[in-house]
Amino acid sequence: MMKDTSWLSRTELLIGKDKLQKLVNSHVLVVGMGGVGSFAAEFICRSGVGAMTIVDGDVVDPSNRNRQLPALATTHGQSKADLMAERLLAINPELQLKVIKAFIRPEAVAEMMAPDYDYVVDAIDSVSPKLTLIRAAYARNLRLVSSMGAGAKLDPTRLQVTDISKTYNCPFAQHIRKQLKKYDIRNGIKVVFSPEEPIKESLMYTDGSNFKKSAYGTISYLPATFGATAASVVIRDLMEQD
Repeated sequence: MMKDTSWLSRTELLIGKDKLQKLVNSHVLVVGMGGVGSFAAEFICRSGVGAMTIVDGDVVDPSNRNRQLPALATTHGQSKADLMAERLLAINPELQLKVIKAFIRPEAVAEMMAPDYDYVVDAIDSVSPKLTLIRAAYARNLRLVSSMGAGAKLDPTRLQVTDISKTYNCPFAQHIRKQLKKYDIRNGIKVVFSPEEPIKESLMYTDGSNFKKSAYGTISYLPATFGATAASVVIRDLMEQD
């Protein structure tokens, strides 16, 4: 059955029919529906990408409302993945969407990575699951863009897309780099990061649940800008693929 792409007329006007068709034929995995991943998923959906898999095992917490797309005063306690699924299908009812309501655990990654994704967006903010996903994508030679730390920073104009080996002034990226070296991965991971000096006073420690021991303060627009930048990487790369 032919997909209705009439709603993408403005996109087609910009990129042309052939590149739009590449997006329609693509399948993108987005892991994490928080401040970065929720916006990345929405922008990827709005670009016309025809198939998506979204992953998140968390529910909306009141503290999410300052930065996360599914977080409203009316959605506390609800599944982020379910909320985003409803939103994405409202944007594109023909979207082939798979929803995985689970936290990323090492034993589940191999099964989750079985399909031949055209691109993977890593929007995980916990070290252990993030490393598991990056290593799995790297081992399978899947194209991936990974978001580094969006907390403790304020200036969206500082964001860069680069190889993880070239990141600096990002404690999260530094830790991920160090851990990846243990598996002999020193480069080849495309990331979105900010070299802005982090506001270290905004650090808080958490209870360690879901592989997360600490968190930085965040502002409304910074994670969204990370998500938009990651989505742009995916969309531009998919359009240029052979």
